[in-house]
Formats: sequence, structure tokens, C-alpha cells
Amino acid sequence: MADSWEEHSGGDDGKLNPSAASFSFNPSVTSFVPSGVIPASSNDDITDSMAKVTIASPPQPIKEQEEEKKQEEEEEKKKKQEEEEEKRKQEEEEKKRKQEEEKQQQEEQEEEEDISKRQEIIKKVLEDLNAEDPREHMNVVFIGHVDAGKSTTAGQILFLTGGVDDRTIEKYEREAKEKNRESWYMAYIMDTNEEERAKGKTVEVGRAHFETKKKRYTILDAPGHKSFVPNMISGASQADIGVLVISARKGEFETGFERGGQTREHAQLAKTLGVSKLVVAINKMDDPSVVESGDAWSQARFDDIVAKLSPFLRGCGYNPKKDLIFIPISGLMGHNMKDSVDKNICPWYNGKPFFDILDEIDPISRDPFAPFRMPIMDKYKDMGTVVMGKCESGVVAKGDKLTMMPNKVAVKVTTVWRDEIEVQAARPGENLRLRLSGIEEDEISAGFVLSDPFKRVPVVHQFEAQIAVLDLLEHKPILTGGYTAILHLHSVVEECEVIKLVAAIDPKTKEKKKTKFVKSGSICIARIAVEKPICVESFDTNPQLGRFTLRDEGRTIAIGKVTKIPKK
Repeated sequence: MADSWEEHSGGDDGKLNPSAASFSFNPSVTSFVPSGVIPASSNDDITDSMAKVTIASPPQPIKEQEEEKKQEEEEEKKKKQEEEEEKRKQEEEEKKRKQEEEKQQQEEQEEEEDISKRQEIIKKVLEDLNAEDPREHMNVVFIGHVDAGKSTTAGQILFLTGGVDDRTIEKYEREAKEKNRESWYMAYIMDTNEEERAKGKTVEVGRAHFETKKKRYTILDAPGHKSFVPNMISGASQADIGVLVISARKGEFETGFERGGQTREHAQLAKTLGVSKLVVAINKMDDPSVVESGDAWSQARFDDIVAKLSPFLRGCGYNPKKDLIFIPISGLMGHNMKDSVDKNICPWYNGKPFFDILDEIDPISRDPFAPFRMPIMDKYKDMGTVVMGKCESGVVAKGDKLTMMPNKVAVKVTTVWRDEIEVQAARPGENLRLRLSGIEEDEISAGFVLSDPFKRVPVVHQFEAQIAVLDLLEHKPILTGGYTAILHLHSVVEECEVIKLVAAIDPKTKEKKKTKFVKSGSICIARIAVEKPICVESFDTNPQLGRFTLRDEGRTIAIGKVTKIPKK
């Protein structure tokens, strides 16, 4: 057997293995490769082989696996808790919402029940009041130029209705004669303080009461001098109807009616302040300067005054056919007041006397079921706090619980006076004095409003209004943002500022246009601001608490009505 290169297995002595297979040459083998040697491969083959090799990560310890599982379980638990918490919150919110809805419904139901009860009480009160005295009450303001005879005419009314006895009249006649003012004695009935009697000029608004078979009246004798226009505004703001007293004496009518005369300003203010009907009493028809032969009253003078006044009063907003009644009178002598004038004195007048005219004026529309509103005119202390004012809407009764606005103080009515008489309750339109508990005198100011506790009067710092600009001052000829003036609104007297002109209104087309300023005679929408909070309502809701005047340096520059108030 031929020798072999293959070593004997397990041998290490280097001897030949006689049992090894013989070597034979194989021509198909490209190269000789000794046994146990790996044949060389190309670089590409090695790379491919390495790429196919996947290195297995070493097995994770059991402890780490348990921690990871525990963490996952905790996260799952936390997520579930959050979902449950969210669900609980939603359920609580839903429950709370339902409770609030139920509470609101209950409050609304209770309020409806209270309102229903209140209406039943009001019906009963009205029945009792009508059974006691069904006559309507009216506030009559006497306005006009100084020395037109307003106080004298008002005094004569009181004398004719038994409000003043003969002895008192004789006393006043003596006093007037001592002052060389014999014709002033009737005015002394209304002008009670010494200053007014000495100067013959009304300063404060005089108050008096008289009655006819059909109605009860309160006279408000307004001052005629331009220095006391704020007092006149105070009186006229409470009035239902007005008596514009005109002096027929030569020169006096012309003085009052010319530019700057109080006849013009008073008529404009009266309309603005809610005086819807005007009785134009042309006084002093028996004056020597205008009487004709035989002391007959002059029809020519009367017609001349009517012809000049009518267009002006129409311009103030009065309808000459519906809102104006012209009547000739003599306030000093009482002619054509209670009884018709003698035909020998005035053959051309066929109308009714003054009292009948007042009685036949249509009743004023007032809502007794509306929320109670009483602007405070004055207050004083008398066994408690007593407030004075005119009830603009609603009914008030002894024991009522009300709210004083704007300071939101709850009060109780302990006593009610209508004029000078103590009563159990009062209708809207009455001049009242109420004694209140739960509030001190120094907590109240003029301009506050006694209000229904459920439907309180709105309190604002600014409002939007439609303004008619009358006559601006010569050195301030335009009204623009930043203009300051004095605001007179019901019993409020406050400084105000026009902060923005929203639009100008075309008087003919009523079209609104943006503007930065307006002049005298214009109509505009403006935003007005005040420093202190005031009680105000839109004109459409409550006209008496929604109409105002603007005055500057003693002159009325604009009149307006509140169109919009800010939402709460």
C-alpha cells in the first residue's frame, strides 16, 4: 500500500498510518486542500455571510420583566382611576347643573307666585282705593315768564275752591298794601317765604292742593326767573299737565317770547319733562293796556298771541289740535276760571272756563301693575326716615318691602301719606311721603329711586340717548365728544360728559350718519357718561325715568330720551 500523509487518529508520534487510504490524484479538484483547512472565499461571500448572521440578544433577567409588568399594571390602574374620576366629575357637574336648573325654576316659580300674589293684592288695594275715592289725581305745573301771573292765578284757584278763607285773604291784602304791591296779595297764598313776598319772585316750587267733583289736583307753582330754572325743572318733572301762563299786557308778552325769554324755555322744558297737554292761559286780559271800550277784552290781542305762540309750540312737539287749549283769563279777578266769563266782558269767547277744561283733559295712562318706582325729591327725619316723591309706576302700601337704589338697601314702608293725609295705600301718579325703616336719612340723596325688590330699577354709569340740540352757547357752538354739561333726569342733577357721538339723524328722512360733531338744531344719538351711578330706564320702558335735559352755564342746550342702557 502506498504511504499516506494522513496522521493516525489520536497519534502524536508522527509515524505513518498504515491503515490510511491510499492517495489518488483527482484531476477535477482545482487545488489541493489539506484536511481540516477551510477553503478561502472571496470578500463578497464573507460579507454576505456576515450580513445573514443574526445576533440574538442575551436573555432578559426575570426580575426586570416582573418590574416592567408591574409598571404596566400601575399605569393601567392609574388610567382607569382617571377615567373614573372624570366620569365622577361629569356626573357631579350634571347633577349640579340639574340642581341649579331646578333651583332657578323654583325661584322663577316662586317669583311668579309672588308676582301673582302681588297682583291680587294690588287688585284688592285698587278696589279699596276706588271705593274710598275714585277721582283721578293730577299734578298741574304753572309755568311761564316772570311776572306773567302764575302765583296769582294759582292763589286765585285755591281761593275759589275754598283752600283759603276770606280772613287770610284780607290779611294778605293788608300786607301787600303796606309794601305798595296791592296786586300781589293773591300771590302771597303760594309765595310763603318773606324773600319771595318782598321781591315778588317765586324761588321754590310752591305746592298746594285743590279738588273738583271729577278730579283731585296738586298745584306746582314753578319760578319764572331764569336764575331758578333748575327749580322749575324739579317741579315740571313731577307734572302731568301744564298751564303756560302768558301776560297779555303790552310789552310783557313780547319780552317773555323773544329770544332768551322764559316763555320759550319753559315750553320746551315742559314737553321734555313729560307734560303732554298744555293749557295756554292768556292772563291779564283786563289790563288797561289791552282792554277795549267799556272794559271789554280785546279779541285782536288774544288772536295775535295765539298766532305767534302756535307755530312755536308745534315746534316744541305739541299738536295744536290735540295738545293745546287756549283760554283768556284774569288771574287777579278770577274771571273765566271757575265760572264762564261774563259776555259783557268777553263776548267773543265761547269756550269753557278753566276748571272745566282741566276736568275734561283725558286721564293719564298709568300702569298700577308695573314695578314700583318713586324718584326721591327730598328726605327728612321724623320718628324714622321720611322720603318724598311722586309714584311714577306701581302701587305702594303700608308694610311693603322695597329696595332703595342705587345703594341696594332693603327697606320697609311703615307709613304712607298722600299729600297731607295718612293712607293705607296709594296709586301711581300720587305725591307721596313714605316713612321707611331699615335705612338712615344720610344714606339717601335726591335722585335715588325707591324700587320694586324683585324688578329693581337699572343703575348705570353711562347710557345711549337720542338728543335734540336746541341752542348751544356762542363760545361753544358745537356738541362733540368731551362736551360736559349738567344732566337733569327725573330728580337727578349730575355733571355729565358726552363721550361719543354715535350718529347724526336727518330730521326729514330719519337716516343715521356717522359724525364727529353737531350744531344747534341737530338731532343725534350720543353716549353720555356720569361719574356717580344713577338710576335710569329706557324711555320706552318708563318715560318719566328716561327723559332728560342738558344745561350749560344756566341755559338749556339740549333735550333727550334714553334709548339704550348697558346690559348687566
